[in-house]
This record gives sequence, structure tokens and C-alpha cells, in this order.
Amino acid sequence: MPALTVPVKNEISDVYPPLASSMVAEISTMFRFAGGLQINSGVVGLHAELTHPGAARHLWELLRRAYNITAELVAVHNSMRNGNHYVLQVTDRGERIARRLGLLDAKGRLMRGLAPHIVSGSKADAAAAWRGAFLARGTLLEPGRNASLEVTCPSLEAAYAIGGLARRMEIPYRARESRGAHRVDIREGDAISAMLTRIGANDAVLVWEELRTQREVNGSINRLANFDDANMRRSADAAVIAVIRVKRAFEILGADIPEKLREAGECRIKYPHDSLNVLGERLSQTATKDAVAGRLRRLNTMADKRAQELGIPSTLDAVEEAEKRSLRG
Repeated sequence: MPALTVPVKNEISDVYPPLASSMVAEISTMFRFAGGLQINSGVVGLHAELTHPGAARHLWELLRRAYNITAELVAVHNSMRNGNHYVLQVTDRGERIARRLGLLDAKGRLMRGLAPHIVSGSKADAAAAWRGAFLARGTLLEPGRNASLEVTCPSLEAAYAIGGLARRMEIPYRARESRGAHRVDIREGDAISAMLTRIGANDAVLVWEELRTQREVNGSINRLANFDDANMRRSADAAVIAVIRVKRAFEILGADIPEKLREAGECRIKYPHDSLNVLGERLSQTATKDAVAGRLRRLNTMADKRAQELGIPSTLDAVEEAEKRSLRG
């Protein structure tokens, strides 16, 4: 699994959509891309096989929240693969849930692509579907000539469907067949950043932009001046999002914040344009960039869970509201 893929999956496996339609879109896409349906003795069951433990736990929790069911989740070690993979199965009310998810059509036939209610849903549903697809079969390659955010699709129809959802979010993509598999990838740097933001990987965006800037600087000193403005804009955008989320997290949690998370959040607000490395050096106890990113991620996750419990806008909602205000002007 490429190095950047794991941090992204670690982060977005803690992101849960507040809308029921988005939750259904994410569950359906994860099953469609990671497995599908199984029929044993005439009984329809749901089956997904995942390589990332956080993704498996995420799907398990989505099913619990959406349908109040406890899925069977088993870790399987296979010496032919690298490490464990995780098998999740649903047999209780399997056919009924499959129909609700749109994995079966009205006549009981298997859907080849994604369900119509996902394809024609909101941008929030589209983002949730992409988060599910990435958790199931996604990879992120480091900035460079071959940089890409890619998902491997179970069918041509599924590739067209997930590509169409990217288009709805105004993110350019490419559908192709490679090594016998259908793939949808996003290759433009700005588009990759946009998709990472859409699926809730805001800490990963900061890391991605740092690597991207470093790659561009090292690549050609003669082109450095041309890159500076664009890099500054991208870094500024990512910094603004991070600060908005932290400020909203403080509003939601109040005094109920662990000290290390509070300190990381306060530093992020006070020094919005610092890299994660520099931010770590400013803390009372020096921390690595991964540790800083983890603390900010946990702060936002705590706040979003509390917001969902209270039925109030989350940190991601605050970002969307800020974007709307910016567009209005």
C-alpha cells in the first residue's frame, strides 16, 4: 500500500457523515467496491473484504448507526498477502438491507454500477461515496510525475458512476482500464487536494501540499518563481480550512479538551501558515509532524462526534459555511 494511502485512510475512517442519505451512499459504495452480495442456501448476505483495519471498523460502525445491526468482522491472515485482511459479513436482514443500499434493483437483480439514488444525490452524498470507494480500494501516490489518487473499480459501470460523482464535485478525473481492472484516477495536483478535502482528509491535504511544494522546489530551480504564488495559495487554502475546523472544535468542546490536543489546536490557530514540522517545534514538548497531525485529527474527530450527538454543525459544516460565505462575497 503506497505510503500516503495509510494516513489518508487512518484519517477518513474517523469521518462519519451526518446525513442519512450520505451514510447510505458510503455503505453502498464500500460494499460495491470491496465485495458485494453472497447467496448461501438461498439466503442473501452482504460481504466486504478490506485491507485497512480502520476501514473495516468504519464500515462496521456505519452499519450499526444506519441499520442498528452488528456485522460479523473477522481478521484473516494470509501469507500470500502482506499482513491481515478483514472480512465483514451481514446475514441478518441481508436482502432487505441490500435493496435499501441499492445493491439490488426493484426486480432483485444485482446492480452493475451504483444505485440511482447515489448517482443523482447531493454533493455531500457524492463525497461520502468517494470516501467509501477510497477506503475500499483507493490509493494515493506521492507528488511527482506519476502522482495520482486512484480507485480500482469492480466494473466499467461502477467506474463510470464514481467518475460521474467526481464530475459533479467539479473534480477532473480519468477512467481507464489497466492490468485487467477498471480504474478511475485523479492526476492534477489541485484536483487531488480538492478530493482529499471533500472526503474529509484535511490533515492529509496539508501533508500532501508540503510534499508537493518540496517536489516542485527540488524539481527545477528555474521554475521556482512561477510555482511560488500557486504553492502559497494552496498552502493558504489548506491552512484556512485547518484553522476553521480547530476554531469550531473549540466552540463545540469548550473546556472539555485534553491538554495536548488543546495546545496543538491553539498553535494551529496562532501560526496558521506553519508547516506541521515547525508547529511541532513550537509545542511545550517538541513533537513530530505525524504527532501534531494526529492531535489535530483527534481534536476534530472529538468535536464532530460531539456535534453529531448534540445535533449541531460540525467542523466540516463550518468549512462548508465559510466556503458559501466566500462565494457570496
